[in-house]
This record gives sequence, C-alpha cells and structure tokens, in this order.
Amino acid sequence: MEASIALRLPRDAASVPLIRQMLDGTLRSLGVEPGVRDDIELMLTEACSNVIRHAAPSDDYTVSAVIHDHMCLIKVVDMGGGFDPGVVLEAGPAPESSEHGRGLQIMRALADDVRFTNVRENGAVVCLEKRLRYAPGAAGQHLMHTT
Repeated sequence: MEASIALRLPRDAASVPLIRQMLDGTLRSLGVEPGVRDDIELMLTEACSNVIRHAAPSDDYTVSAVIHDHMCLIKVVDMGGGFDPGVVLEAGPAPESSEHGRGLQIMRALADDVRFTNVRENGAVVCLEKRLRYAPGAAGQHLMHTT
C-alpha cells in the first residue's frame, strides 16, 4: 500500500497547519506511533516555515508526502532562489543567532535522511525521510509489505 498527499499552498503561515493536519491524520489513521508523528510534524513545520520566511519571489510552494511501507518521504518545493545549506550558519547560543539555522538543525536531528537540492531557476527542494513505527495491531502495519 502507498498513501500520498500533494498540495500547492499559498506562501502564507496559515498554510502550515493545513498540510500538517492532513499528514498527521493520515499517519494517525495508519496507526503510526505518536512520537514518530510528532517528529514528522516538527520537520514538516520547519521546512514549510523556512519557505514562508525565506523563499521569494513566488506566491506559492508545494508539499508532497508519500507513505510507503515503513517510510515517509516528504518533499517541500519552493520557487525561490535556493540556498546553500552548507553555508547557513549553525544556530548558536548568542541571541542574535538563535533564529538562524535552527530549522535546519531540527530537520537534521529528527529525520533519518535530509537532502537539500537547488533546482536551477526553480528554487529549492527539501526531502525529508522518516522511518515509521506502528502501534501494535495498527491498520498500517497490516497493510504494508513486510521487509
């Protein structure tokens, strides 16, 4: 079984709860453990918030999520100018740096795999992968292929 969600969203903070609730509802229906769902929710929030804060000049962005067997793959795509994640300053203890780089740190800490790709003249793609764990007896556990 494979479940997927794909949305084109306005570059507005109000769009973040919408995709977050849709993905969480899908994961909850499949019986994904709450701690894993929390990690995915936070990763998704950070990726979308970065687009809203930093991507320009586009008016929208896309989010897709695919749940396949025991893996969730999320792609957040913006039409901005892209960025070099290696150059983004790591968040530090100083107040002036506390907001810069923290989202990338959070995504890297919670995801099993994070990839940042700049698409020439088409913005940036953030790919987040998270291995899923299911509650005992969960519907998703029975619908997925065993590996």
